[in-house]
Amino acid sequence: MGQLRTRVSAWLARRYLSRVRKKGFDLSRLGMFPDSALMPLRRNGLDPVPELARLREREPISKLDIPFGVNVWLVSGYEETKAVLSDATRFSNDFNNLVGEGGANADANPGGLGFADPPVHTRLRKLLTPEFTMRRLSRLKPGIAEIIDQRLDAIAAASAHGPVDLVQEFALPIPSLVICELLGVPYEDRDAFQHLSVARFDLFSGAEASFGAISESLEYLLGVVRKQRENPGDGLLGMIIKEHGDEVDDRELAGLADGVLTGGFETTASMLALGALVLLQDQETFKRIGGAADDDPVVHGFVEEALRHLTVVQAAFPRFAREDLEIGGVRIGQGDVVVCSLSGANRDPEFGPALEDFDAFRSPTKHVAFGHGVHRCIGAELARMELRAAYPALVRRFPDLRLAVPAHELEFRKVSVVYGVESLPVLV
Repeated sequence: MGQLRTRVSAWLARRYLSRVRKKGFDLSRLGMFPDSALMPLRRNGLDPVPELARLREREPISKLDIPFGVNVWLVSGYEETKAVLSDATRFSNDFNNLVGEGGANADANPGGLGFADPPVHTRLRKLLTPEFTMRRLSRLKPGIAEIIDQRLDAIAAASAHGPVDLVQEFALPIPSLVICELLGVPYEDRDAFQHLSVARFDLFSGAEASFGAISESLEYLLGVVRKQRENPGDGLLGMIIKEHGDEVDDRELAGLADGVLTGGFETTASMLALGALVLLQDQETFKRIGGAADDDPVVHGFVEEALRHLTVVQAAFPRFAREDLEIGGVRIGQGDVVVCSLSGANRDPEFGPALEDFDAFRSPTKHVAFGHGVHRCIGAELARMELRAAYPALVRRFPDLRLAVPAHELEFRKVSVVYGVESLPVLV
């Protein structure tokens, strides 16, 4: 696979922070955002920038400095974030808020759950929910273990030639291939699917190219859906077709598949890479994880703390106020945009003590790394399964694993909704 270079920076950050008027917002003008508006999407290594903590302490709901007369509110407090994310009545996620009714990019609506409001969201989530129960997901465990073992073999083979990039050889392929297993993508299509997984997040060419990439992704997935219609398999798409048939059309199914790809690939890949980096910098935890089984509480605790501390999805989908309202004592006007900083909320002192520190043995917290409320990530348990299996397997196979470069030389994404490291060279 080619190197994933998903700095969501310019386009995705702006797409998340922009309010689109009736005829659509001029996306070409969004490069004029001041640095202060992008502060919630910046980091110092693994940590949010200190300005976010200072702002949260002073104003857990604050107005961002956005041009063009747009009112955008940043929510960085834990309780305030939960209040916004749990309120699907007064806030909207609808895609048309981003592109405008009938806008030029309206056809690029990816569908799925993230950009849908009830009752559409409710109906689609009911279709997916049975496929993400632990009973259904348990069928993926052997496949996940096999995928991880194959990637560890690839790392061992590549190590004969020098340092190995864990991003390319470990973090990227695992979630891509797991999603293939989940959706029921045929083996002969998996190389094309992995290529699509990377291309889907290539946002360097700007908003218009990104909307084009969404359309290309949906066209590919429509082909997968049509094959499943003809011969439904045991994967997610096949099971929905078997159980619901004509209740869901091909376009909706492709949108659901695209949502699984969007929500489950890049985010899990970033977690796998950054979690490995945390382990490489904490030898005590490294050794304990290596000596533990996947279902050991030590592994569960590490994964939950890594999810909270790293919070790779730094900001939730933008919410658009349907009416004048008040949250945390702050008045928000109808049509205003509200962006919740998940990385800020997960380190709020009101949520717990010493949350700026990573503590692998902290009791699991009710973090919001997967969001909260009706739009909470439906694939949260699948992500946990992958992380709990991958970290111990990596450490057991390579007990002498170490960074091939000083940590300060690693390159992280500069401005991103989904945070990550560009490469993670290691010696085994």
